[in-house]
Amino acid sequence: MPKVGVLTGKDLTDLFVDARNKGYAIPAVNCTSSCTINAVLEAAAKAKSPVIIQVSNGGGTYMLGKGIKVADAAVAGSVALAYHVRAVASYYGVPVVLHSDHCAKKLLPWFDGMIAANEKYYAENGEPLFSSHMLDLSEETDEENIAICVKYFKKLTAMGIWLEMEIGITGGEEDGVNNEDVDPEKLYTTPEQVWSVYQALSPIGDMFSIAAAFGNVHGVYKPGNVKLSPEKLGNHQAYAKEKLGCDNPKPLFLVMHGGSGSTDSEIALAVKNGVVKMNIDTDTQWAFWDGVRVFEAGKRAYLQGQIGNPDGAEKPNKKFYDPRVWMRKGQESMCKRVMTSMEKLNSKGTFEPVMGQGTPQIGGKGGGTGDKGLATAGAALAVGVAIGIMIARK
Repeated sequence: MPKVGVLTGKDLTDLFVDARNKGYAIPAVNCTSSCTINAVLEAAAKAKSPVIIQVSNGGGTYMLGKGIKVADAAVAGSVALAYHVRAVASYYGVPVVLHSDHCAKKLLPWFDGMIAANEKYYAENGEPLFSSHMLDLSEETDEENIAICVKYFKKLTAMGIWLEMEIGITGGEEDGVNNEDVDPEKLYTTPEQVWSVYQALSPIGDMFSIAAAFGNVHGVYKPGNVKLSPEKLGNHQAYAKEKLGCDNPKPLFLVMHGGSGSTDSEIALAVKNGVVKMNIDTDTQWAFWDGVRVFEAGKRAYLQGQIGNPDGAEKPNKKFYDPRVWMRKGQESMCKRVMTSMEKLNSKGTFEPVMGQGTPQIGGKGGGTGDKGLATAGAALAVGVAIGIMIARK
């Protein structure tokens, strides 16, 4: 049974093995703030599901603050986000994976900064800050892609960090990476390409997954308008099984990107063929806004000034414009959308939340307890940005 809170090392491997063996995938939701993180964790607790909190390069920059213009903003913000997740994750009583999203070659300084943060945290606490990281070098040649992954996987394996890599290209555009005009043939990874990744990484360790393209596209699309071929994932598994001569029909850990526009049957087949993680971003962005939009439309007459509304010219409106009110509406809407994904991915009901035993996972594998633990969490979160900047600038 997977543990509660942020998982690393063998605990994380056990979670992905459980997902692969039982036929469910874990939603990986891009988060840019404590508000969105808490919405995702709430969804996991309500749906009784593990969850992956992930930060992109742009999300890390936003987390630091758009008013701060420094070269290492993405590192600092990503570290701050990680500290928040570690401070609160176990209170929601479910397994949580702390992950960084697509890192193209031009963004490797961001990756290096997070590795430095992991190394510092590992030296002090015996485990890394993050659970896993993704390298997306799919724009490079397969040879260079795999070679760079090997280089970084050696560093990650030493700390018990999972590596996700991509081979074959996900179409569309997301977070500044634009593949809208890519050759359609590159949207479909071959079994031979996947096997070449396995051959290169498996001698180093087993904590890795492969995002193999099967027609996936980032962005917003009507279901049915994106041509996916999830049966190709089954071909990858069969090819690897034959090469390995093993009994396991799904020897690979696979990942699905660009889920927007996918039909329920396509998602189900992808999971059946060994997908253990599916990225979600576009749909949850809309869900958050939609919650705010509906609230504003219903309370518009109460949101035109601090005082004065249909109930009276001197009636105060603070209980309507307080950010905690309308942001909560965004959270509630986002929470529901994440729960929908958990149901589609079969992760709903896979883990009974362990409530009432939360403790900040900062400073050792459990952190402190009671007032001392909360103080530790608050202090660590407060200096997270500073730590990220110092690490990145070394």
